[in-house]
Amino acid sequence: MTKAPTDSQFPEPRGELALRTLAMPSDANPNGDIFGGWLMAQMDIAGGITAFSAANGRVATVAVDGFIFHLPVHVGDVLCCYADIIKTGRTSMTIRVEAWVLRQRMNKARDKVTEGLFTFVAIDDEGNKRTIPNEP
Repeated sequence: MTKAPTDSQFPEPRGELALRTLAMPSDANPNGDIFGGWLMAQMDIAGGITAFSAANGRVATVAVDGFIFHLPVHVGDVLCCYADIIKTGRTSMTIRVEAWVLRQRMNKARDKVTEGLFTFVAIDDEGNKRTIPNEP
């Protein structure tokens, strides 16, 4: 049995809040645990929002690495995804996305549940790679 991480291991979210949503019964298995695919999709959306802003336009997910599920997400948890750009290249960027939940049933305790590295590439209207503009 894997020991759950403690608050001291993950004291605060890293990055900016990019997405906040509620885990609903339609997102869960019969035991009330949220499907990992739903959670990954929410994190991809959060990373995409951050990448779109940084790239000043359209982006596409090209890789997901280092995905770790620490704790389950339950129906009624408020999912908060934090995104932090950790590397920017000429056409792509790597973004660390952390998923934290506010546990509605447990006095609104905050737990880090998942994290992963998402790589996005900037694309033009035809779907071809384009250069990420430099920051002003």
